[in-house]
Amino acid sequence: MDLGALTGGAERGAASGVPQGGQLVAFAEATVGDDDAALARTREALIAALGPAALVDAAAVTSNFERMVRIADATGIPLDAPLAALSIDVRRDLGIDAYAAAAQTPAPSRVARVLARWAGPFVPRLLRLASKASRSSAR
Repeated sequence: MDLGALTGGAERGAASGVPQGGQLVAFAEATVGDDDAALARTREALIAALGPAALVDAAAVTSNFERMVRIADATGIPLDAPLAALSIDVRRDLGIDAYAAAAQTPAPSRVARVLARWAGPFVPRLLRLASKASRSSAR
């Protein structure tokens, strides 16, 4: 998947590797925008492409993310040190460090950056294992 699609608009979202990615990005952008007609169009397009249940899921994810970001921005919550170190490349690639709220997160130490580079490739695998373990224990 192309994470740049998150900040690259609907056209880039369409090429992200996510099914209906362009429509999902367009809907998310319309949800936080101020154009009611665009929101209605993207809502109908999403229902036509993925169905009403997917629209509800997309609206829930978009709304929850917007809520979390507003709370974090309003309170000045910095990223914790491990996440700040592990997300250096992603934040740089997406331009997240250019946002004013990014100033709340101190730069990771040299040791943290080295450890993050070493551990970074293993993190997705560990997250998948943790997710599987969580699903197994829930059964």
